[in-house]
Amino acid sequence: MTSQSLTLPTPGSLGSLDHYIQAVNRFPLLTAEQETSLARRWRDEQDLNAAREMVLSHLRLVVAVSRQYLGYGLPQADLIQEGNIGLMKAVRRFDPERGVRLVSFALHWIRAEIHEYVIRNWRLVKMVTTKAQRKLFFNLRSMKNGPKALTRKEADDIARTLNVKPEEVFEMETRLAGGEVSLDPTQDNDDEHHVSPVAYLTNKEDEPAHIVESEQTERHRRETLQKALAALDARSAAIVRARWLRDEDEASATLQELADEYGVSAERIRQIEARALQKMRTEMADAA
Repeated sequence: MTSQSLTLPTPGSLGSLDHYIQAVNRFPLLTAEQETSLARRWRDEQDLNAAREMVLSHLRLVVAVSRQYLGYGLPQADLIQEGNIGLMKAVRRFDPERGVRLVSFALHWIRAEIHEYVIRNWRLVKMVTTKAQRKLFFNLRSMKNGPKALTRKEADDIARTLNVKPEEVFEMETRLAGGEVSLDPTQDNDDEHHVSPVAYLTNKEDEPAHIVESEQTERHRRETLQKALAALDARSAAIVRARWLRDEDEASATLQELADEYGVSAERIRQIEARALQKMRTEMADAA
């Protein structure tokens, strides 16, 4: 699915950015029921008209997100175009059965595409090698109090908020105010140990696909675990929970504590636990 196949409006096709924004704001928002129906038509029938309606109703979201990146000196029309690519990727992957509205799901994809566009065009060295530094890169301008250089207190406050070191805040401020350095390998670089920034810039853990996949995996794991526990008798399930499934701030029960609670020996508790865990492993393997 591409913008061409969906014949979407663009700032260029409507003559100006202002005309484009006025046009996309006229597209009606979808109700939850309409969105689910359209998403199922796209998923089950590959109905391009359904996909187009979902994209059109969220173009105003891309415009709103693009405004957050105007401080980098890049044309808003280009930011919108990149964000629209992210929106189409989101529509293509959207699952209406997950109970999440498209607007929440699409935000990840829109921001990811705009982030990559900003990074490609700023061509700065070693700017976003970690998730925290990426957050610093995209938030420092808005968190500064005017164009003046940061004071130590301001840098400390920003560092604490974004979970980075104050030195990283000062370095980022310097780089944002400085010249450009190519992200790509230079042909005249003879240092065999030199690593181009493009090699380490992408943080895959922050990619929308990785986030969604992790959420789905975690949800499947929890559901499978609960089904496996439900297959146990009440005493066995209680013992497994007490031994293995307590909250992080709670200490796991010892065999002797459970033996005293149930009036049996510690060895008997161990046997019950071992059989219960084996049964759960079998149940979870079948559900995989």
